[in-house]
Amino acid sequence: MVKTYRPAGAFLGLGASRREIRALDGVDLTVGRGECVALVGESGSGKTTLGRCLLRLVEPDAGSVRFAGEDVLAWTPRELRLRRRAFQMIFQDPQDSLNPRLRVGDHLAEPLAVHGVASREHRRERVAELLERVGLPERTAGRYPHQLSGGQRQRVGIARALATGPELLVADEPVSALDLSRRARILALLRRLQEELGLAVLLIAHDLSVVERTAQRVVVLRAGRVVEEAATAELFARPAHPYTAELLAAVPRLPATAWRG
Repeated sequence: MVKTYRPAGAFLGLGASRREIRALDGVDLTVGRGECVALVGESGSGKTTLGRCLLRLVEPDAGSVRFAGEDVLAWTPRELRLRRRAFQMIFQDPQDSLNPRLRVGDHLAEPLAVHGVASREHRRERVAELLERVGLPERTAGRYPHQLSGGQRQRVGIARALATGPELLVADEPVSALDLSRRARILALLRRLQEELGLAVLLIAHDLSVVERTAQRVVVLRAGRVVEEAATAELFARPAHPYTAELLAAVPRLPATAWRG
């Protein structure tokens, strides 16, 4: 997959001296059913662009995106709307991705209504099920986002992503806004959900410490290119690329006592 960003003014001939930014430069990535793949790299390496291209939130310049054997880039806007329920995104900062004027129950009921997942009379029951699945009590449905902790808000974001019964989740830096203990708990929750529901998960992270106990496989991205790909245990034990070794050395490891969903 290839994606290039052009600087502001370039189309008017005002930015000729500025270089184009090649966010993705021939990246190949596969996430299998029931598999969690971590995509790691420093800020600006192209991780978020790749995740958004996979979901067609951003259109790639070249390449293909295949989901369940179908070419996602060939879908019409109507087909994309109808099938989007099968792949959802968990955003980085729940503070920004949740509407402060809506109660939690409304956030979870909205995708149910938009995609016709549950009838009006069954939405409340489905909302309660979603909250229970992510470890929140039913009364959370009546609260506003500002009344929740950062970890609770991210659990709401995960519940919202699960509302449509997706097959693929793209989790874009889902724990970067949290402290270490809450990071571990959210990652443990994602791991449990992935195993219980058989989800394909692409976990985007800027450091390797948050993926050690979550992903089965790790893909290391640098300047829009894959520099290393390996099973998680193998990569942590024997990083093959110097850049991967630098990432491993740069961050603390999460304590084993923090891992509970």
